[in-house]
Amino acid sequence: MLALQKLCDFPAAFSQMDERGWYPLHRAAVQPLVLVLETVLYGADVNAQAPNGDSVLYDAAGSGDADCINILLQHGANPNVHNLNSQLPIHHAAYEGHYLALKILIPITTRRALRLSGHSPVHSAADGGRTHCLELLLQKGFDINAQLAPHISDNYGDMRRSPLYFTVSNGDETHTEILLKSGAQPDLDPLRCLLVAVRSGRYEIVKLLLAANADVNCYFTVVSDTVFPTALQYCLKDEAMTRLLLNNGYDAEKCFCCNHDDDWDELSESGYSQDQQEQVAFCEFVSVSWLEHLVGRVVSILLEYVGQVSLCGKLTKILNKQKEWPHIHRTTCNPRSLSHLSRVLIRKHLSCSGLMSLQLPNRLKDYLLFKDNEL
Repeated sequence: MLALQKLCDFPAAFSQMDERGWYPLHRAAVQPLVLVLETVLYGADVNAQAPNGDSVLYDAAGSGDADCINILLQHGANPNVHNLNSQLPIHHAAYEGHYLALKILIPITTRRALRLSGHSPVHSAADGGRTHCLELLLQKGFDINAQLAPHISDNYGDMRRSPLYFTVSNGDETHTEILLKSGAQPDLDPLRCLLVAVRSGRYEIVKLLLAANADVNCYFTVVSDTVFPTALQYCLKDEAMTRLLLNNGYDAEKCFCCNHDDDWDELSESGYSQDQQEQVAFCEFVSVSWLEHLVGRVVSILLEYVGQVSLCGKLTKILNKQKEWPHIHRTTCNPRSLSHLSRVLIRKHLSCSGLMSLQLPNRLKDYLLFKDNEL
């Protein structure tokens, strides 16, 4: 300590960077040695930044030592200086889960600084999976549905915007549930959270999102603009996931909607829009060689959730090579039962949550919810 105090007479000693780009003050700030920090402060710039823009306070927030943070603030450290990644000290504290540090930084971080940074500390706490920090931010009035600014969202490459997207993308069931129970909206991102969870095979997260009324019939047209809702594309090999979606209202009829073998007047009467002529029908989507072996089983499952449908020539040509073809042929060529047709019609007009709220016998309710089709 004596040697360090003597160095204070030579300010140049505190302006030398190490191989990481840190000044001595950065190193002092991340160590729980208050006396060392106070000593170094006498000869250093409290707002010094490393080449990546990390301020001394930013690094202290990441280490979580409340005493060091308070000392830096007392000596004039600016909590509203962001680094080259637009991160503020408050973001670092939230991501690392440092509750006390976050509590100090919340009231002194300006809204302007947060707006310019392009993201909320709620995103950081959600990404880091930090329960207490997330709860603190929500208690302090931070928006649970805050959106990333375009310049931040673009860095991720998946167009994410909401805090919920981070927890879903991370496969974090616990914090996905916390966010949803706190009012997070599941359909704010261009690539919906439900599609991310389905693609990753996260059954429990899918259930949470569906229970929060995520749109099971959403579309993501950037990669493939299809007639049928996008989710099925991500689970053709996964029967359990496919049935989970279908039981929760996935529109299976759209998979049998195309303009093959039909004239336009008939299709228009059945609700087929002009725009859908330019979209990829299910029969075309599954006609590629690496998907053909899955088609028989998938169509067999889909038929359990639709009324009377016909198969176009293109789909029939693919299916008659499959082992499931005899069953599919019998199902489509014979009238469906009245009870099944009634169930399909009711489900068109009532959501799962709507059905659950009705005072119906459990056996009837289970039938309407396709419980008999669950694996």
